[in-house]
Amino acid sequence: MLRDSPQLPEPELDGRLPVLLLRTNRYPLHHGTLAAIRSLGRAGVEVHAILEPGTTPAATSKYLHHGHDWGPAPHLGTSLAKYLDEIATRIGRTALLVPLDDAAAIYIAENASALRAGFVFPTQWPSTPRMVADKATLLETAQRNGIAMPSSRIPATGAELREAVGALGLPLIAKWARPWRLPAGLRGTTLVSTLQQAQRLLARTRDPANQAAGPLILQRRVPPAGGDWFFHGYFDASSSCLFGGVGRKHVARPVHAGHTVAGEWVLNPRLERLAHEIVCALGYTGLVDLDFRFEAEGTGRGSDDGTYHLLDFNPRLGAQFRLFQDRQCLDLIRALHLDQSGRGVPRPRPAPGRTMIVENQYAQHTLSSLRRTRGGIRHGRRADELAWWAADDPRPFFVMGRLSLARVLTRARPGRRQR
Repeated sequence: MLRDSPQLPEPELDGRLPVLLLRTNRYPLHHGTLAAIRSLGRAGVEVHAILEPGTTPAATSKYLHHGHDWGPAPHLGTSLAKYLDEIATRIGRTALLVPLDDAAAIYIAENASALRAGFVFPTQWPSTPRMVADKATLLETAQRNGIAMPSSRIPATGAELREAVGALGLPLIAKWARPWRLPAGLRGTTLVSTLQQAQRLLARTRDPANQAAGPLILQRRVPPAGGDWFFHGYFDASSSCLFGGVGRKHVARPVHAGHTVAGEWVLNPRLERLAHEIVCALGYTGLVDLDFRFEAEGTGRGSDDGTYHLLDFNPRLGAQFRLFQDRQCLDLIRALHLDQSGRGVPRPRPAPGRTMIVENQYAQHTLSSLRRTRGGIRHGRRADELAWWAADDPRPFFVMGRLSLARVLTRARPGRRQR
């Protein structure tokens, strides 16, 4: 296995190019922020990040040069651009601007001319990140380009919803088209088991507070037997992939409908080629995080004879990007930094078999599995990469533990379920 091969010399990053990490959704336990800080900081890069108020895991990392106060929301227009310009002035030199969520990626692309004075970032068509992040426009674009996605309907009335449920079958997947505009407390993707549950979700689209999140999309649930897969990559100005890898989800949260909790880097040339073709067909450049589900034909479970359905196209750095650290310690954010600093990205040295676990969420999954099966830990294995623990940077792990415990205690308060 390649991950057992000797480590190769690390590419040297340009320490003269600082980085600002931009995230717009408030989530103190976002492990991708910490991963980006550690990866770049260990390489000698000055890392800045816009962080939530209070003590968060990312804020306590020794590799963070400076944490900046939370900024205006992207949908407020020029306010965020002005705030980022103020940060650029404080940094004192041009910085690499890296989006960590979809809204940030969309904002950078659509306001590139206003941000170029203080920042560098990949050149993109202004409309492309919004087009791929919006699940309704992605569906339309995929259909025009022959990209396989699960059968979907966008019902506007109760009658259309009943027809859609009858055609797609239950259970099905319900998605908000623009989840980054959802109010706190609503989930962007839901596994729907009954008609009544779908009707309640459709009713919420009529609430003015939710209308910015766009229409509700009902999608056929592809059977999970073929597995959940993802691709992370960095594509240059000509849509050539400079660094990328395919991952297999062993554990997701929510189960079979959520983000990666335990994953593995795998060699899957077919899916890698497909991901490259999709990105090129849509004219996308920059960082990508794509989600797929495989549906085998006939009864050949695990067979390569079937279809990889595209589920999501995220135009930014995925939170689990550290799974894809190759044998020369190159990962996606380092590849981005090398390219944007003009140093060139060396040929990747894949490390298939490398694994990653998000400890707090994996612990919750394990307890749930034990309750259901009264057996051992499924998928239990040594992880090559942990989202929170690092011997050279331990404080974020303990802050994560404190915040996670506080959340558990809050949810356990009497009467909470009645609210």
